[in-house]
Amino acid sequence: MRIEALEVDRRVRDVGLLSGVALDAPKGSMVGLLGPNGSGKSTLLRVLAGLDRPDGGRVLLDGADRARLPRREVARRVAVVTQHTPTDADMTVADVLQMGRIPHRPLLAPPGADDERRIATALEHAGLSGWERRRWTSLSGGERQRVAIARALVGEPELLLLDEPTNHLDIRHRFALLDGLARAPITVVAALHDLDLAGQYCDRIVLLAAGHVVAAGTPAEVLTEETIASVFGVAAEVVVAPTGRVRILLRAPD
Repeated sequence: MRIEALEVDRRVRDVGLLSGVALDAPKGSMVGLLGPNGSGKSTLLRVLAGLDRPDGGRVLLDGADRARLPRREVARRVAVVTQHTPTDADMTVADVLQMGRIPHRPLLAPPGADDERRIATALEHAGLSGWERRRWTSLSGGERQRVAIARALVGEPELLLLDEPTNHLDIRHRFALLDGLARAPITVVAALHDLDLAGQYCDRIVLLAAGHVVAAGTPAEVLTEETIASVFGVAAEVVVAPTGRVRILLRAPD
């Protein structure tokens, strides 16, 4: 699924949170939303997800106005994972993911072999292979976040929207999660803090500051030393690989 934002504005109590924001995430791409705290990343994700209505502009899904599409159709095609997973129900990881399969089974039908296969695939993409029997209540915050992402994936969305998916993860699991998402056959739009990981895994970057798009394009086009210094106020050394991906070493400003 392709998702586009066209000149999106968002205000709360006359305070402008987004102004004229444009975004284009082609089908099958991974797009990173970057920017300092308060730049509008989470606000833009909420608008893209339909959780908040834009005060101006439009969001298009495969060229159709999101606001005009039936809610049930959007819910089946678009999955959203926020930073918080509030439930404390005592169930296994497999039970949590089975909840994501309910819309894809006939009413009252029990889980089948196809559900189990899709659960295993979703866990693999979230870097959680073999976790089916783990108890939800035994998981850390970062582990719950990864299970929530697997639950979203098991519903077979065409578009996955993620708010800081690596926020509570250690370094190894950050790589495992982003590697799995990059291999998943869906479009991913994720708000991220880690510039180096975004440069390695994202196909496109949208860089925000104070509710405006500062730059948009490939990692090599957006994550330049000059732009990083201007937006984040830190010095950076940027190395561009032949693939167009970038590696970034940050250092304290002089």
